[in-house]
Amino acid sequence: MSDSNGRRHRIGYAFPPKKEQTFIQPSLISHAQQNGIDLVPVDPGKPLTQQGPFDCIIHKLYHDEWNTQLNEFSSLYPRTVILDPPDSIARLHNRVSMLDVINAAFKSPRVENVSVPKQVLIHDAAELETDLGLKFPVIAKPLLANGSAKSHQMSMVFSSEGIKKVETPILLQEFVNHGGTIFKVYVIGDYTECVKRRSLPDISDEQRAKLAAVVLPFSQISNEEVDIEGVEMPPPGFVEELAKGISDGLKLNFFNFDVIRDSNDKHSYYVIDINYFPGYAKLHNFEHLLTDFFLAVLSKKSQTQLEQGKEAKPE
Repeated sequence: MSDSNGRRHRIGYAFPPKKEQTFIQPSLISHAQQNGIDLVPVDPGKPLTQQGPFDCIIHKLYHDEWNTQLNEFSSLYPRTVILDPPDSIARLHNRVSMLDVINAAFKSPRVENVSVPKQVLIHDAAELETDLGLKFPVIAKPLLANGSAKSHQMSMVFSSEGIKKVETPILLQEFVNHGGTIFKVYVIGDYTECVKRRSLPDISDEQRAKLAAVVLPFSQISNEEVDIEGVEMPPPGFVEELAKGISDGLKLNFFNFDVIRDSNDKHSYYVIDINYFPGYAKLHNFEHLLTDFFLAVLSKKSQTQLEQGKEAKPE
């Protein structure tokens, strides 16, 4: 299958080896080919301008050299759709600013309230000696959220005594009891899918007092006793509104975000993390979801070019 002119579409992809292995599966390549789309690997070690033509480029590479290549390619071939723009992706690499979009996009009152847990950026150890204005326990998060092993090294801190043991710089975020359930929302363009997963268990005042002097890595916190089978999902309309607000605010098409619901208020939700280009292969029929999105992007591109051609055509 191809478009009405019989032309097939070329979508270049550039991913780290591990991401390419999990995402570019034979089933996706085959389904895309059946719909007139050829997925073409891009070699980031070679000039991008020598590897086209491309109707669209999808990517998950973060280094400056790659971003420079994308910008140069876009200036030469402005009709090629880049998903997603490097500047938009870069906002997700900083945990301090990545969640700003939530407070900016969801100010008006609603039945389901959404916000971000209170958080404080700590630059040096001296700041840990001051009143941080946080309620314990808190989560200690590395500043960078770039997918590296270090970016996933988070810990739970239970008191002002334990906080002095934290290495700086660090982001401290209040921990909200949420029934040991996290809702992961996957976004592909206008499509959203919400799934529930086990998370950190609720922490009682007794546990907090017992662990006052401890800094506990997430890897040592068990959630095996958490039962999420009967946990109610968030309202679909709320999830879709939230996804659209984040997508519009960040100008991203490929991402997922983590949402928790306050154990003490079923209408209070908190967004705690946003990730770029997550593991879509986990979703049922992901080949169809991705291909449908590609076709929609290519159709919009063709329509835009057609309209621009009509405007440029002399009367």
